[in-house]
Amino acid sequence: MEALDLEKENTATAQKESLSGSQAVLEALICEGVDTVFGYPGGAIMPIYDALYDYNDKLKHILVRHEQGGIHAAQGFARTSGKVGVVFATSGPGATNLVTGLADAMIDSTPLVAITGQVFAHLLGTDAFQETDVINITTPVTKWNYQVTDATEIPSVLAKAFYIAKSGRPGPVLIDITKNAQIQKFDFEGYTKCNRVRSYRPKPIIRKEYIEQAAELINKAEKPFVIFGQGVILGKAEKEFRAFIEKAGIPSAWTILGLSALPTDHPLNVGMLGMHGNYGPNIMTNECDVLIAIGMRFDDRVTGRLDKYAKQAKVIHLDIDPSEIDKNVKATVGVWGDCKETLPMLTRLVETKVYPQWLERFRSYEEEENKEVIFEELHPSTEKLTMGEVIRNLNELTGGDAVIVTDVGQHQMVACRYAKFNQSKSNVTSGGLGTMGFALPAAIGAKFGAPERTVVAVIGDGGVQMTIQELGTIMQTGINVKILILNNEFLGMVRQWQQLFNDKRYSFVDIASPDYVIVAKGYGIEGQRVTDRTDLRDALKKMLAHEGSFLLEVMVGKENNVFPMVPQGCSVSEVRLK
Repeated sequence: MEALDLEKENTATAQKESLSGSQAVLEALICEGVDTVFGYPGGAIMPIYDALYDYNDKLKHILVRHEQGGIHAAQGFARTSGKVGVVFATSGPGATNLVTGLADAMIDSTPLVAITGQVFAHLLGTDAFQETDVINITTPVTKWNYQVTDATEIPSVLAKAFYIAKSGRPGPVLIDITKNAQIQKFDFEGYTKCNRVRSYRPKPIIRKEYIEQAAELINKAEKPFVIFGQGVILGKAEKEFRAFIEKAGIPSAWTILGLSALPTDHPLNVGMLGMHGNYGPNIMTNECDVLIAIGMRFDDRVTGRLDKYAKQAKVIHLDIDPSEIDKNVKATVGVWGDCKETLPMLTRLVETKVYPQWLERFRSYEEEENKEVIFEELHPSTEKLTMGEVIRNLNELTGGDAVIVTDVGQHQMVACRYAKFNQSKSNVTSGGLGTMGFALPAAIGAKFGAPERTVVAVIGDGGVQMTIQELGTIMQTGINVKILILNNEFLGMVRQWQQLFNDKRYSFVDIASPDYVIVAKGYGIEGQRVTDRTDLRDALKKMLAHEGSFLLEVMVGKENNVFPMVPQGCSVSEVRLK
């Protein structure tokens, strides 16, 4: 192992005592401030679960119905609480069931520590029952992983795991512990948190000359444009970001993971970027003279064709991860560092300005989009309900104060486009991986992470069937989650692509659903189905006011499409309104 520098404080115990490896794991979690763990027991992790029996007063364990549900719940917890999410799983299929969630957390920079059980060390490599090489399987989808075969390693390895997961650009870490290490007794000399790992630099050195160069470009700009992502939220830099754009007077647009970092009604908030983003931000990306990217990674869903992306602009890229600078879009000035530190430095140097004519250009495109797309989506003249009007009514009833957890598909794009948020950490979605089945377990975790807030899971009829078993977790825990299923009887996003680009050859996208209200009732959860517009608002009120979880299924138009849209392989300037 690499050498660690460990803090002198936060020691679990002042003197040696004999503990098992399993007990040492739980002591480490407590010292790291963990109070909630999601998981599912099995043979190879049974010693940890046996030890957990005596820690019920210190650690809350949430028994999920599937390991994938457990890791998505840990993601939701991390996203709303700002803490590290923790999940337990056994070896073999238990560990491999975590892989989708690890990949999701890796690409969305979600801090997690996954702890998996493993067969006895002497059985490694023998194809023992439920043995899988989880280290090699998860190497591409974790920030770091490690296999413990000796209990004495547990305190230092877990200290390192938590430090790596939450520092710098956050991400998932997996620790695989053999069964003999879980059982083994050793002299536990206390637990100390890690504050440095040799060869790992989570925060790059900030170079003032790059800040000065960036400020000079901004001060000379006539048409500057800010695009911001989740890095603002992960860096806890919402106030610093707001101070920067307000002083500089720059219109700002967000990626779907950056949504809620800035209140949606802020006068400089001009909307959403990307494939189904707003009309103005997409077009103006290719008209601005200085493009300032903050805490975002120029994902292909944001950029469209890279060879036609912002070629006219000087690009300033602020990011904590040096590997993102110049990876997709060449930066004129790359500013490495934590945006909570770099933004105030930049704000001090930029001039106080306003750009009324430039901002008006965004508003004119907004008016055009409203006329062609938004008004009809939010206030439809058709008989069938639209997803947009459901979200509009939800906004009005929650006042923009709810946490909205979305799955993946058309409903996700509609919710991200039209949901209103007043505070940060309010939008929880699977961004980079696009994991169907994410929302229901993530909403459970989100509620445990922010118990004082209203949590609404907005899910399509396809995604909800992938993890519907987690209704059992809701039943057993009694957690209060509002489940809003927007049912168009299709795998809607795939169908939209098949309609637009495959001559309506609807190949295996017509999906049948159970009676969700009856299914929910089987789990002791109240529910209702809405088919008529006249019933929608009262049903939403009933859902929100209900004591405990509630499932509301709303039948929406089958072949409604989400626009605007930047077709794959096109430039952001080629965004379509219809």
